[in-house]
Amino acid sequence: MQRLCHEFDLNFGGTWEGRSLIPNDSRERYLVSSLMEEAIYSSMMEGAVTTRKVAKDMLRRKITPKDKSQQMIHNNYQTIQFIVANKYNALTPELVMHIHQLMTDKTLDNPEDAGRLRTNDNVVVENGITHEIVHHPPTYKVLSEFINDLCNYFNKNDARVFVHPIIRGIIIHYMLAYMHPFVDGNGRTARALFYWYMLKEGYWLTEYMSISRVIAKSKKAYEKAFLYVAADDRDLGYFISYNMSVLETSFKQLQDYIKRKQEEKVAANIFLQIGDINERQAQILKMFIDNPKEVITVRNLQDKFLISPTTAKTDIIGLLQRGLLSEIAFNKVKRGYIKGEQFDELVNELDI
Repeated sequence: MQRLCHEFDLNFGGTWEGRSLIPNDSRERYLVSSLMEEAIYSSMMEGAVTTRKVAKDMLRRKITPKDKSQQMIHNNYQTIQFIVANKYNALTPELVMHIHQLMTDKTLDNPEDAGRLRTNDNVVVENGITHEIVHHPPTYKVLSEFINDLCNYFNKNDARVFVHPIIRGIIIHYMLAYMHPFVDGNGRTARALFYWYMLKEGYWLTEYMSISRVIAKSKKAYEKAFLYVAADDRDLGYFISYNMSVLETSFKQLQDYIKRKQEEKVAANIFLQIGDINERQAQILKMFIDNPKEVITVRNLQDKFLISPTTAKTDIIGLLQRGLLSEIAFNKVKRGYIKGEQFDELVNELDI
């Protein structure tokens, strides 16, 4: 744990930002993608049923959610954006309620439960593996006091006993999950608070890491970590150790992702040799090297490069005029673009 805390301190924030592994010209695109991934996988862990492709398309195009699963993902994305915008603010009971309301809007059997502490003890936690009841949360009568304590712990920086901020954030995650203060959405809210705490404490790289994706793919281990704590007199070491391994894995995945994207960019830059095209257009041409049967649209390029329709269309027109792309009609309105007559000739000239 000490080794990982040290490595995280070096890699997730502080002076590392000056020599960031996130390329400046790609930061916004990577950030949007990671926030979407976090929202999708955190929701899937709680029962949202959809594909990653459909979910990302909904978020990118700002499509109104069509069912509960899509609503959960939409809510999670909105909540994460709210947290990023308020990452340096103090946590208050009102903000905890607001986060829960954002997270569960239009997804609960009783809409009034969104942003409200549970009012009874008819809540249990099942083992997601065996479906046995493994936890009876404390009575609802102590929840108001608990939320105050949680906020104090979240905001306090001069505690008598020092606890490393990352471990402290993991404890906050556990505290909310253990107390289960809401009828539903406790896991999503707990992970959101951990995410917030990491940003508040200066671990800015957390914004680019999809922590919930790693948890979702090791969900049994996540659930077992809670069970081990309960079975061993509430020894939080099990839960802390698991979550630190999640952070380590998530960081390595981010490194691999950025390395892969940079390699793709370098490979695409060979097309710059033909002159009078920009880096985006070079990457568009590289798409047809990877998949000669690729069909792209203006919307595809908007989503991929986070650019306006006008900019995407301008990039396409430039390649059309040189015969590197050809236009096809899907219908009377919508158009698609495939590799043009001059594309293969260009590839041969560049010896790709």
